[in-house]
Amino acid sequence: MAELKTRLQNDLTAAIKSRETVKAGALRMTLSAITNEEVSGKSARVLSDDEVLKVITREVKKRKEAAEAFAGAGRAEQAELEKSEGSILEGYLPAQLGDDELVALVDEAVAEVAAQLGEQPGQRQMGQVMKAVNAKVAGRAEGGRVAGAVKAKLAG
Repeated sequence: MAELKTRLQNDLTAAIKSRETVKAGALRMTLSAITNEEVSGKSARVLSDDEVLKVITREVKKRKEAAEAFAGAGRAEQAELEKSEGSILEGYLPAQLGDDELVALVDEAVAEVAAQLGEQPGQRQMGQVMKAVNAKVAGRAEGGRVAGAVKAKLAG
């Protein structure tokens, strides 16, 4: 079993014992999403730590979107609950890359793609560059930030 999933389960047990309802709720929903991911498809499988990280990232994104929706609807209490759940789950994600680090990784990926192609990549090769950058980033930056950095680099 993935170490991260085991850590989530142990933290859930501790949260239940210490009566931390918000933390326990967030961890329960995340573990449920992980289990759903494991049994989806043709056959059940055990997720790796990287796959568990992707599920947690998706859950954090859901919490942010829900908090924005609740805040927009005037339900501040529910929005605050979603924000706190999201911040609890963010504690399980790797530290996010700073802008300078992200730009450096994009520069490396552009150089690699340029070496493969034999010329400087343009907007048409954005997919190749994104693939190379995403392999390096490995969940440490949101996709929108990565795409923006790649577009800026390829534009000139």
